[in-house]
Amino acid sequence: MAERRFSVAGLPGFATIALGVFVCLYLPIVTLVVYSFNGGPSIAVWQGFSLHWYTEAWGNRAVQDATLRSLIVAAWASAIATTLATMAALGTTRRAAFRGQTFIYVMINQPLMVPEIVTAVALLIFFASIKVATGYQGLGYLVAAHSAFCIPFAYLPIRARLEGMDMTLETAAADLYATPWQTFRHVTLPLLAPGIAAGAMLAFVISLDDVIITEFVKSGGQDTLPTYMLGQLRRAVTPEVNAISTALLALTVLLLTAFFLLTRKRN
Repeated sequence: MAERRFSVAGLPGFATIALGVFVCLYLPIVTLVVYSFNGGPSIAVWQGFSLHWYTEAWGNRAVQDATLRSLIVAAWASAIATTLATMAALGTTRRAAFRGQTFIYVMINQPLMVPEIVTAVALLIFFASIKVATGYQGLGYLVAAHSAFCIPFAYLPIRARLEGMDMTLETAAADLYATPWQTFRHVTLPLLAPGIAAGAMLAFVISLDDVIITEFVKSGGQDTLPTYMLGQLRRAVTPEVNAISTALLALTVLLLTAFFLLTRKRN
């Protein structure tokens, strides 16, 4: 008699629970997207299909400024975080095991383990002293804060890519008298490029969507798109917020889809 293998999917009620979880996760998002096309000012009463609120959001000067600011901060933060994460990944994978390696992994991934509100308060106190000493109030603080927070998100796919790479080509390049820089430029970097791109996109999405750290670190008049939306929710909620959320959701899904395509395993 053949032995039956245990399967979680075969347990009673598994399908019902799974369906309920998906409904709880995605029904609010679907509702938000649907009501972003509502013709009236209500976010709860359907008054006909319209693109009015997308037009309103597109022509809103405050939304334009917040969006541009978000893109600038996210672009700089992802570039800096990806560069540092690449160097960290190379330094922790392209060498023999050493004492303190686990501690270094923990320190690099620390922002993932510490509650974000704790990191935000710490950055607020740290940057406040710098603002008082220098008088500088620019976007540099947001870029620095987002860069530090995004490093582990960029580091994980880059490190995973390095660990999955065969070192045969790098060894062959060294045997053919290539210098370490030539080996890195012509062999390691091209092979590592998908991991770097995936890490950059993930860091970009994390920075673009961040609210807590941005809310604590930003100065007056430096709202990003998420903090602008938070401010609007404190006043009067209109389908314009739904339209902005839908556009942000579409951009996030697009980037995460590209991240998945770059990191999936190929036969």
